[in-house]
Amino acid sequence: MAKAEEKNVASNPLNEKMVKIKLFKDNGKYKDDLFVARNGHNYVIQRGVEVEVPEGIAMIIEQSEAMDNHVADLIAEAQKKAEKV
Repeated sequence: MAKAEEKNVASNPLNEKMVKIKLFKDNGKYKDDLFVARNGHNYVIQRGVEVEVPEGIAMIIEQSEAMDNHVADLIAEAQKKAEKV
């Protein structure tokens, strides 16, 4: 495996299935690497490139994104109600 590829492969202390993910990257809020911690194991995931992570880490990221979307919907709903008053 080439050095560049080794950099983008996470450690797998629990011997989980590894999955490939690619995190969104822009020049604003989503420009920095993403830090994820689980059971004492820390991961720093590079944005904008395909990386392999343990399946549990991918699930944490998916759940976090879902919660962010839910909160954004709740805020939009509250703003609409406030505008009607």
